[in-house]
Amino acid sequence: MTGEERLGFLLVAASYLAGSIPFGLLLGRIFAGVDVRAAGSGNIGATNVARTAGKGLGVLTLLLDAAKGGVPVAATALALGEAHDGAWPAAAGLAAFLGHVFPVWLRLRGGKGVATAFGAFVVLAPGLTLLAAATFAIAFASTRVVSVSSMAAALVLAGGAAYAHGKYAPVTRVALVVLAVIVVRHRSNIRRMLRGEESRLASGARRPRRSASRSSRPPDG
Repeated sequence: MTGEERLGFLLVAASYLAGSIPFGLLLGRIFAGVDVRAAGSGNIGATNVARTAGKGLGVLTLLLDAAKGGVPVAATALALGEAHDGAWPAAAGLAAFLGHVFPVWLRLRGGKGVATAFGAFVVLAPGLTLLAAATFAIAFASTRVVSVSSMAAALVLAGGAAYAHGKYAPVTRVALVVLAVIVVRHRSNIRRMLRGEESRLASGARRPRRSASRSSRPPDG
């Protein structure tokens, strides 16, 4: 194994650990005295943090979760002298994403990874990320459903990567894994959509009351 390969694996491992930092959980506990895993949907992502601990903490969670995807990609590209869409930066972005979804600190029970994937792809493929963000915005404006918007954005990102970079490019492979994981992580939302029970986020709506059981919690995108 070459020195570059050893550094690459080290950076990928560090990216996973960075992605594993549960910012939503930490912010909720420190600033709102709320364990977001026991409130709302039980998810540690920005949507549930905003719902259960306040919109300000939700926005901060969103920014930090995106940063823990983007910073490892940029740092890996800089350390190895690779293009931002190269194999090692793409691996670092994937590791950070998987760290958020399967964090070692929380027994592999993390968030859905949308914000972290967005942050990683802002560096990996900024043009495609803008397209995916526009897709999210249009889908959300039409449906008011975060889960639908997230999956639509992930689908456009994967398709766009295959078209722009080629189906075997590192960015495309990561985008396909991200799409698959995001769809699987939203399987409960998909089941609710099929039953016509998926909640919509209405402008100015009051925060839902804390439910007594996980089965009755509001969905989280």
